[in-house]
Amino acid sequence: MFKTKCNYNCLEEQSHIDTCIEAFRDFERVGFEFHDFGLGRSHVHFPVNISKKYSIQTAEIMLKSYSVRKMFEAHPGLRKRDPRGSLWSGYELHESTRLIDLEKSIAYCRSQQQRHGINVVDDRKLKLPGFAAE
Repeated sequence: MFKTKCNYNCLEEQSHIDTCIEAFRDFERVGFEFHDFGLGRSHVHFPVNISKKYSIQTAEIMLKSYSVRKMFEAHPGLRKRDPRGSLWSGYELHESTRLIDLEKSIAYCRSQQQRHGINVVDDRKLKLPGFAAE
């Protein structure tokens, strides 16, 4: 689990969620295997198998730095939260699925929006008033 800095609610809009997940999924080309993502307003849960080439610490740095860069490129307004360029806090939670059941972990991720009572705003199709449809 990664938390946003100061628990900012940056993951309530569908476009932000899509950008975040796409950034993580880009790591599938280097051997990471993701399962379902679960997003709360201020955090993201995801089971992932990390390629043996990378330590957990290195994988965390890669995921956080790349995803924040993609988020700020796609959504420049997010940078106002922290002008120094950070989105994720230093907090992370990781545990081996050898200690817990993978299916339970995936189900927990899937239930995040319901658990936190989140209504995601689908801002991908919103049009500004006064602009004609294309």
